[in-house]
Amino acid sequence: MDVSNLLAAQTAKFQPTTVDKDIPLDLDVGFLTVTDFNPPDEESYASNLEDYLKSIARDGIQALIAALYALPTEKSADGPLVQLPTPTTMLPRAKPLPKPKPPTKWERFAAAKGIQKKRKDKKVWDEEKQEWVNNWGRGGKRRETEDQWIHEVKANADVDFDPVKAARDERKSRVAKNTRQQLQNLARAQGAREERDQRKADIEQGLATTRTSTASMGKFDKKLEGDKKLRGVKRKFHPAELSADREKHLSLQVLSQLDGDTKRARVERSSGDDVLNVRKAIRAVSKGKGGVALGRKSVNPKTAGRRK
Repeated sequence: MDVSNLLAAQTAKFQPTTVDKDIPLDLDVGFLTVTDFNPPDEESYASNLEDYLKSIARDGIQALIAALYALPTEKSADGPLVQLPTPTTMLPRAKPLPKPKPPTKWERFAAAKGIQKKRKDKKVWDEEKQEWVNNWGRGGKRRETEDQWIHEVKANADVDFDPVKAARDERKSRVAKNTRQQLQNLARAQGAREERDQRKADIEQGLATTRTSTASMGKFDKKLEGDKKLRGVKRKFHPAELSADREKHLSLQVLSQLDGDTKRARVERSSGDDVLNVRKAIRAVSKGKGGVALGRKSVNPKTAGRRK
């Protein structure tokens, strides 16, 4: 007797053990899982934990095997197989759902006009060749004008007019137009995404500013659901009781900082455009001779030789 026949015989002789519990076990044969909602027995749990856990696991395995043997089997080279049903347990996703892409300009227009999208066939029937040919691509129906051996040319066409080149240029212009529209749709979607991200960043920055506007930098404020912990927001508080030397040192630091701010403001005021530079003015009026020469020049010559 081969292995497959032996397994079939054992399967035929197998009689599943029924597991009776106050709350029926929840079986999901598709995932091969068993969930026991019965409350634990406190006496058995406290007296011998290992044996109690083994008995719980044995009951679950027996119920799962009985459910597997109840499924229809099929023969294979490795022995009888069963097709597991569709799982019924909803498992959480490992990653979030992908965000929907923003509609393109054509999709918005089609939705407004009620235009339904029709899928184009890859193959079309060629009456001349009496066969199915590609709609586009190499040897496609759309390139039939370029590949035909005779062309109709208008009477007023130029002497050097090439109908094959004209058909090829028209096809390439259509391809370039489609590519340009596709790039515009991508740029428009990227702009909308960047605008949304910028708006989100502005809102988060505003919330962070309001949260850190209190004296405790938001440490004792009530947290909202989903709020993230702000990074880099720290504030050091000095102890209420300080020694005399430490308090003197901190006060001198504050005074030195105020003194530096005062000097800096004085320098900024002196370097402003609205302040008159006296030396520069005297040099400009006396034409570089200085203030003494300017004083001599301003004396009246009629009264210069008189003595008091």
